[in-house]
Amino acid sequence: MKMIEAAKRINRTLLEMHAGMLFFGLLCQITGALIIAGCGRSAFQGKYALSLWFGVAFALAGSIHMCRTLDRALTSGGNAAGMVTRGYLFRYFLLAAVLALLSLTEALNPLVFFLGYMSLKVTAYLQPITHKLCNKLFHEVDPEPVSEEEFAAQEGEIPAGQ
Repeated sequence: MKMIEAAKRINRTLLEMHAGMLFFGLLCQITGALIIAGCGRSAFQGKYALSLWFGVAFALAGSIHMCRTLDRALTSGGNAAGMVTRGYLFRYFLLAAVLALLSLTEALNPLVFFLGYMSLKVTAYLQPITHKLCNKLFHEVDPEPVSEEEFAAQEGEIPAGQ
C-alpha cells in the first residue's frame, strides 16, 4: 500500500506514460526473444535486450525532461514557447548524438535502441488503456464532464438561454 500512496503523489500523466513505456518494452522484449530464438541467433539476445532497455530508459528520462520543461514553461509566462522549443531541440539532438555514437561504436544496436525509444510515442496511443488501469489501481473514477451551462454558472456568467 505504501507504493500505491507514493504513486498517487507523483504526476499522474507521467506515471501513466511510464507504465505504457514499460509495457511496450516488455512486449518488445518477449517478441524479440521469440524471433531471435527462432532464428538461432542466441548470441544476439543479450545485445538486443540491453539495446532495447537502454532505449526505454532513455525514453523514460526524456518524458521526465519533457514534463519538467512543460512545468517550467507554464509558470514562466512570456517565454513559454521558447522554453518548450529549446527543450524539444535538446532532446532531439541528444537522441541524434546517442544514435550516432551507437552506430559508430557498435556497442549496442541503434535500431533496437530506437525501437525502445519509440515507446515514448507508442505511450500516447496506450494512454487511454493505462489511464483506466491506473484508475482501477487507485480506486478512482474520472469526473463527469461539465455542460456549458454548468461551466458558465461556475464562472459567474449567466447562460445565453436565460
